[in-house]
Amino acid sequence: MKIFNKIKKQINNNPIILYMKGNPIHPQCGFSDKAVKIILFYKIKFTYIDVLKYPDIRKYLPKYANWPTFPQLWVDNKLIGGYDILYTLHYNNKLKDILNFKKE
Repeated sequence: MKIFNKIKKQINNNPIILYMKGNPIHPQCGFSDKAVKIILFYKIKFTYIDVLKYPDIRKYLPKYANWPTFPQLWVDNKLIGGYDILYTLHYNNKLKDILNFKKE
């Protein structure tokens, strides 16, 4: 499918990518807002995709990722998870290890 190739290219071309509702300055859901705040805590560069602007990605990324919800954080071509997983990794001091190698 063409959309799967588009998603794969986005993930492959961006070391850290967050699929979210809205954007980091104006998140459009509470979970996206909280996920962005956690990522910004680490002062790292990341790419985001507003799935509200791209209905095809919003529809097919859950199938591609086998993960039903947003936000979705991908690091180095690997799905880390949604907000609950980010929070748990952050709280347990493990997210920094996942993100640290990408810090500029």
